[in-house]
Amino acid sequence: MFEGRVALVTGGTRGIGAAITEMLALSGASVAAGYNRGGESAEKFAGAMREKGAKVSIHQGRVDQAEDCNRVVKEVMDGFGRIDYLVNNAGITVDKTVRKMTIDDWRQVLDVNLSGSFQMTKAVLEHMIERGSGRIVNISSVIGETGNIGQANYAASKAGLFGFSKSLALEMAQKGITVNCVAPGFIATEMVSAIPEAALAKVVEKIPQRRLGRPDEVARVVCFLLEDESSYITGAVYDVNGGLDM
Repeated sequence: MFEGRVALVTGGTRGIGAAITEMLALSGASVAAGYNRGGESAEKFAGAMREKGAKVSIHQGRVDQAEDCNRVVKEVMDGFGRIDYLVNNAGITVDKTVRKMTIDDWRQVLDVNLSGSFQMTKAVLEHMIERGSGRIVNISSVIGETGNIGQANYAASKAGLFGFSKSLALEMAQKGITVNCVAPGFIATEMVSAIPEAALAKVVEKIPQRRLGRPDEVARVVCFLLEDESSYITGAVYDVNGGLDM
């Protein structure tokens, strides 16, 4: 399906990002998976993918540092010669109520989740414009739509991706580049497993399907948006949340 194509997935060695990397790679794409920490586990993940015959490279860098974004993009370009798809998936949480949240707590989350997507996009955009084609998918969150106690910084960063994606989609609409958002709900990842058991049980009770989502269920939607046949979809937000925000 994606033979001959190259994807760059930030936060692409864990959780939802790993599921996206795996699905793309096993569908024929060459995937450059970005990571910040956990080099040993990233190497292990890439090795497992290669054993399955997938083309996966890993690239360490911080999306909140513009120089790292530019360096990683250069590494991918040097290695593969092109970038067809960018999936801005890297994200963090620093959860506190607004009364307890420091300006550093606020900035740290906004810098990674929102500014990081902007900086990675800037790093690949001219290449995509020059080639006259490209797909950009930003991974937002249901929390950006609903808000959540103790997550004002996270909610603001993820809501910001909606406006960023729609504005960029308008700017790129006549340049062969689509820009869309996928907004997962509560997915069974390390990030969600860190939620206390009693609190997580209450969350599941609010989900109409009464279960957590799986990373591969998010990856399927991302891959759909990257397909050639999805060229008329841009500026859209796809919810993958079991009906949580209905």
